[in-house]
Amino acid sequence: MAFDFYMPDIGEGVVEGEIVAWKVKVGDTVALDQPLVEVMTDKATVELPSPRAGKIVRIHFQDGQIAPVGKVLVEIDDGNSGAKAAPPPAAGHHGVAATSRQSGAHPAIVAQTGTNGAIHVIDATAQRARVLATPATRRLARQMGVEIGRVPATGRNGRVTTEDVKRFQSTGAVTARETVPHASAPASIGQPGREERVPLRGMRRKIAESMARSVHTAAHFTYVEEIDMTELVSVRERAKARAAERGVKLNYLPFIVKAVVSGLKKWPQLNASLDEATQEIVRKRYYHIGIAAQGPHGLAVSVVRDADHRSIFDLSKEIDRLGEAVRTGAATRDELTGSTFTISSLGKLGGVLATPIINFPEVAILGVHKIEERPAVRGGQIVARHLMNLSISVDHRLADGWDGAMFLQDVKSLLEDPTTMFMEMV
Repeated sequence: MAFDFYMPDIGEGVVEGEIVAWKVKVGDTVALDQPLVEVMTDKATVELPSPRAGKIVRIHFQDGQIAPVGKVLVEIDDGNSGAKAAPPPAAGHHGVAATSRQSGAHPAIVAQTGTNGAIHVIDATAQRARVLATPATRRLARQMGVEIGRVPATGRNGRVTTEDVKRFQSTGAVTARETVPHASAPASIGQPGREERVPLRGMRRKIAESMARSVHTAAHFTYVEEIDMTELVSVRERAKARAAERGVKLNYLPFIVKAVVSGLKKWPQLNASLDEATQEIVRKRYYHIGIAAQGPHGLAVSVVRDADHRSIFDLSKEIDRLGEAVRTGAATRDELTGSTFTISSLGKLGGVLATPIINFPEVAILGVHKIEERPAVRGGQIVARHLMNLSISVDHRLADGWDGAMFLQDVKSLLEDPTTMFMEMV
């Protein structure tokens, strides 16, 4: 009898994944731990290995389809004549996972993240809370932008009903990915063969969902300030040779990260998130700075952990390492999740001004724009200075305009006088 490989619980808060690409086809013989399929979740793209050696009998979800956690992905004939594997355990009435393992059945299939961020699929009967809800209720939750795991259940045995979802959505406590309102297909006015239709899937779909969720949930406002980077330009030039001796290609981003961390310590309401379920503001006493950068499949945010404990050179090395991992598609889920505040920079292409969209569920995001030599008035004289604009978008639900402005003023003072920045470093 074929072995059923269920969509595993890949990580905290993950309830479904998009099938990016199958590595096998029906009829193929696979070995234990051979890569089966690439799956994209809200957290990252992961590669699921085979938990059994055998022959692929049936594939249940095709490329581009959404596979909920707990649904059968693929059937593998492993030569075992016993019963099929039981599905992953479902939540009981009190939120405690109810075991569904039966005599002779294979253990449930789950995924674990190793120390290097790789995904390992293992057999387990781990006790984990799962949401009880019908497929129709789950579909409704996705359409309404509701994270079903946060919905208080009133149904029998702790089941979430459609009424529960509607009631939760009506309170405004929407935390899951927001969906763009359905619209009719645009009328084609071009000549046949002169239009191309590309499926909205994979990373592009995740970016679309994430941006829509942020815009529809957070109350954005943006504040802009001009920064005189002349002194920092001079400091960087003097430090480049020493950095090169240590194998570091020094740019301005590590200095900006240091100034941001210092500002966040003074304005902790910007290093926070909102727990929609409990209606609590969660202020973080750690500083994991997200760096938004363009990857091969679209925008990605890599995370520099504990930035407050790193030197300028160390920050530069880590930012370069993460940037390379994003560019090559090798970044792990742990390297792409868990940021507390995000910096978005296009470097020399940074432009004059932008209104960055908050990396939900964070409170704020900083936009870094290009440094350019421009005329400025200093001491009543027009002189050439290296000027740059910084823009910060803030969730007005959790922070006021004063908070965002004062934070950016603190960042400005540190960047304009790097000596004070070094004095404040840990």
